[in-house]
Amino acid sequence: MDFNAARAKLIKYLSSEIKDKRVLAAMSRIPREEFVPPEYRHQAYEDRPLPIGWEQTISQPYIIALMTEALELSGSEKVLELGTGSGYQTAILAELAGQVITVERVSSLAKSARKVLDSLGHNNIEIHLAGETLGWKQEAPYDAIMVTAGAPGIPDDLLSQLAVGGRMIIPVGSRYTQELCKVTKRQDRNLVKKMGGCRFVSLIGKNAWEN
Repeated sequence: MDFNAARAKLIKYLSSEIKDKRVLAAMSRIPREEFVPPEYRHQAYEDRPLPIGWEQTISQPYIIALMTEALELSGSEKVLELGTGSGYQTAILAELAGQVITVERVSSLAKSARKVLDSLGHNNIEIHLAGETLGWKQEAPYDAIMVTAGAPGIPDDLLSQLAVGGRMIIPVGSRYTQELCKVTKRQDRNLVKKMGGCRFVSLIGKNAWEN
């Protein structure tokens, strides 16, 4: 299979909706096929989520592009990602930001993501196993937060780790369907913009779903 041609076709398809050329360029540089199990590599550039084991998925490319675009990254930011998963979204963030701190609950996924990310030469990424508290308070505040799992509400623990003026993208709703929300932190009242329906695995932890 010609992965380069398939990747180019996907990027052209995404460009009809995604206007941030830096996001599209970053996605054109990242080999999505490296982040999926071998049996799904032939589907790597279809615009759909794919299973990666441990009841987790690699998200649909359009949703990844939409969420990344909404963070409005310029290149110098420190970004927190919740849910490393395969590491594909992490790699895209690393192309667009100064530093990425990412947390993952499943140790096997964290290890496999680290292996692929290292092989691709990304050296501005820290991967941590998730603790009891959502996020990674040790390195807060963050200029942007990307949450790749659905929460029942906007967690205060994450808002406290977001810098004033920072943006957080998070799916909010039930365990089965969510609304993608963009939260911009303000000194007085935070701005929340709804960006459409989506479906993610559940965000597990204090301030989210219990299990």
